[in-house]
Amino acid sequence: MSDTEGKARVREYMTRDVATVSPDDTVGTVSERIAASEEHSGFPVTDRRRVEGFITARDLLLAGDDEPIFTVMTDDLIVAHPEMKVTDAARVILRSGIQKLPVVDDAGNLVGIISNADVIRSHIERATPEKVGKLRRTLENIHDIELHEERDEVPLADLVPTQGRVYADELEGRRYELERGLAEPLVVIDNAGTLLLADGHHRVLAADRLDIDEMDAYVIVVEDDVTLGMERTADEEGLETLSDVEVVDYARHPLVETTERLQ
Repeated sequence: MSDTEGKARVREYMTRDVATVSPDDTVGTVSERIAASEEHSGFPVTDRRRVEGFITARDLLLAGDDEPIFTVMTDDLIVAHPEMKVTDAARVILRSGIQKLPVVDDAGNLVGIISNADVIRSHIERATPEKVGKLRRTLENIHDIELHEERDEVPLADLVPTQGRVYADELEGRRYELERGLAEPLVVIDNAGTLLLADGHHRVLAADRLDIDEMDAYVIVVEDDVTLGMERTADEEGLETLSDVEVVDYARHPLVETTERLQ
């Protein structure tokens, strides 16, 4: 994925200091912790850092105070990897209806937790002038050229996509933003007249469905025709117009696991 928003990893936004409980803790003890906390309605259950399950206030309702947590916890939960993209973690959270997603390393040890609030924060921090400037400087260093930036309205019909797939559920989110005037600018590279869409594929596809013809964009201008890496990617994938971008429904991400498969 070439979207700037698609490059953020779970490790960048997850909470690393995670409060946990032990499988041998009693229902009464954990109930007291939840009742005394303003932040926690549940906890990951770990044994020597390894995730064994998750316990919520709902799980405790019908259990006796002396019962151990491992008898009432959910032991087949979805967990993510720290290298997973935040956008994919958002899809997991949206589809599963959970509020917090434990994050485990390759050994199954708990290294963090990412919540729906963390996902929202990551989306708010997407395209900014600073990030556009960083992309410009990166391109200048790679290709030994001098570029400049503009802010302009770009015609969607002229855009060349640089990623071949977008997700249907995220399209709905971007459509919601567009209908309320909340969508942020695109990031486009004008390579000697060829308009490469560097960031904002979901926004553009959503806008196209709303019959929007132009969108606000940060434009990085390349005066001389240079073959850019993302342009080669587009050529290799046969991407010429927006109609070449595949819209897919949610598919299980390879860095998503369940605790049962990690055992």
